[in-house]
Amino acid sequence: MTVELTMAAWALVLAFVQILLFDFARTGQYGLKWNTSPRDQAMPPLSAGAERLKRAQDNLFETLPLFLGAVVIAHLAGIHSSKTVLGAQIYLAARVIYVPLYALGVPQIRSLVWIVSIIGLFMVAVPVVMASAPLG
Repeated sequence: MTVELTMAAWALVLAFVQILLFDFARTGQYGLKWNTSPRDQAMPPLSAGAERLKRAQDNLFETLPLFLGAVVIAHLAGIHSSKTVLGAQIYLAARVIYVPLYALGVPQIRSLVWIVSIIGLFMVAVPVVMASAPLG
C-alpha cells in the first residue's frame, strides 16, 4: 500500500475518533438516558467544548472527501511522487493537530493549521488535476 493510501486510512481513523469525541462530550452533557432515547425533546445548548468538537468534526468532513478522492484517483492513475507523499502526510498531521487546537478554543493558530492541511491536500490533488488536463 502506498504512503498516500496509508495516510487516507489513518484519516478515516481520525474521522472515527472525532465522531467519538463529539459523541462522548454530548452524552457527557445530556446523559446516557438521552443518548439512548429517540431524542425528540428539546435540549439545552451544548457546552462550548462540545460545540467546538462538533465544528472540528464538521470541518474535517468538508475536506475529507476531497482528500480521499485525490488519493484514490492518484493511486489509480499511478501518480505517486515525493510531493504527493509529503502532501498526504502534511494533510493528516495538520488534521490531527487541528482537533485539540479547536477543542481548546485556540484562535489564529488553529486557522493556520487548517491552511497547512489545505496545502497538503493541494499537493496531492494538483498533480491529479494536471495529469487529467488536456494538452493544448
